[in-house]
Amino acid sequence: MTRFVVVPQWQGSPSTRAMSLIDGAEAIAGDLPRSAVQRVEVPFEAGERLDTGVRRASALRRLRERLDEALAAEPEGPVVTIGGDCGVAVPAVGRVAGDDLAVVWFDAHGDLHTPDSSPSGAFAGMALAGVLGRVPGGLSLAPGAVAPSRVVLAGARALEDAERESVAESGIRHVGTDRVVEDLTAAVAATGARRLYVHVDLDVLDPAHIAGVQDAQPFGLAAAALVDAIAAVREVAPLAGASVTGFAPRTPEAAVDDLGTILRVVGALARP
Repeated sequence: MTRFVVVPQWQGSPSTRAMSLIDGAEAIAGDLPRSAVQRVEVPFEAGERLDTGVRRASALRRLRERLDEALAAEPEGPVVTIGGDCGVAVPAVGRVAGDDLAVVWFDAHGDLHTPDSSPSGAFAGMALAGVLGRVPGGLSLAPGAVAPSRVVLAGARALEDAERESVAESGIRHVGTDRVVEDLTAAVAATGARRLYVHVDLDVLDPAHIAGVQDAQPFGLAAAALVDAIAAVREVAPLAGASVTGFAPRTPEAAVDDLGTILRVVGALARP
């Protein structure tokens, strides 16, 4: 049985509705097999920047330590981490990082800012940069843990200038929303990886397919296309780990409207 680690982290989000990520994570967790779920306690305090240039860095550091411990306690095999904001994916990737791993990052945004380029200072917008070791203050993986040439950014359509430059200069592969199954499969195969980590920020979906996200962007993926794309890349390389983040329903009661779609995505990641 697939194991799940649920961490309703909100401190990395730039949104005024950041704490709605707690409701989203709890709603997803409520439909998972209880015996397969480990929860990570998230404090309510926001935290301080300290000397990092990252908002709420002190809280994010503590949460990183807790999540590292939770992931280390899981038995070998794929774990699906349920957030919370995208920052939870950084230690989850770190659990399985290696020179044979490709990372597929489904997201409407690039998440490639650093403290110097970020307009908000929010860590969620730096999460993929954190995977690549580019964010200071104990929030990143070690530089080189994941090579940019083994990262595929999928469905991103709201990149800012600094992020576009990062993609162009680093060798990250960028796949759009058209022909996503074919293009993504080819991009993952081109990395030469033998294992795969898949991260899904739910805002990669088109707003017609999900309501409960904080920064919806038009021209996203249909739910069926996302599920098909996950299935296709899992045929290229076995899944080492995964994460699903960004569910922020307007109210706890509104969560039910999106759960059918979200559970299809979780199911595509969790199947043996």
